[in-house]
Amino acid sequence: MSIYAIGDLHLALGEPAKSMEVFPGWQRYMERLEEHWRALVAPEDTVVLAGDISWAMGLEETEADFRFLEGLPGRKLLMKGNHDFWWNTRAKVEGFLDRRGLRSLSMLHNNSVEAEGTALCGSRGWLFEGSEKYDPLVVAREAGRIRRSLEAAAPGLEKVLFLHYPPIYGEQVIPEFFDIMEEQGVRECYYGHIHGPGAAGAFQGEHRGVRLRLISADFLHFVPLKIR
Repeated sequence: MSIYAIGDLHLALGEPAKSMEVFPGWQRYMERLEEHWRALVAPEDTVVLAGDISWAMGLEETEADFRFLEGLPGRKLLMKGNHDFWWNTRAKVEGFLDRRGLRSLSMLHNNSVEAEGTALCGSRGWLFEGSEKYDPLVVAREAGRIRRSLEAAAPGLEKVLFLHYPPIYGEQVIPEFFDIMEEQGVRECYYGHIHGPGAAGAFQGEHRGVRLRLISADFLHFVPLKIR
């Protein structure tokens, strides 16, 4: 049994006008993803989906994209990204998944999931982009979510953190997130959100004792990354 991770699938079966195929490197992306996924992932494996999963605007409109995921091997852990406009409360999402018989999908949000003796933890995080200024209230809110997920881990398990936004990008670092990672003993953090030429500025390596790696789907060439 293995653990895989990949972010930013941007599935668009329910919103074909938003297909990512208009962008360089995204041609046939769903077919490529399915081909690589089936070649790697076994039914007993776990795959963390680090946000920006579906272009659907509402929960009911996710069904085509979620059925695509349901048809792929493995257990899938859904995380929130900045484009997951369908995201709703845990009760509503879990109720929807249950009613639709989507048994292999569950949420990674304010909780921790055990797989292969590892505590998988995750949150959206934050990134101040463009003209947006650092906001301590936003950072505190997101830091609280990261903390809740890490603190939900079962005692004694190694904690691996997944974020949608990078905790460090270019000149921007959010030290509050690293403070929590250090406090909670996190040594690995995987993140998405960054695409195309932006990947040149993505930090991959060690910062304050945490190994960071970009897992956006296009950066991985639509091949889920095996992390355990």
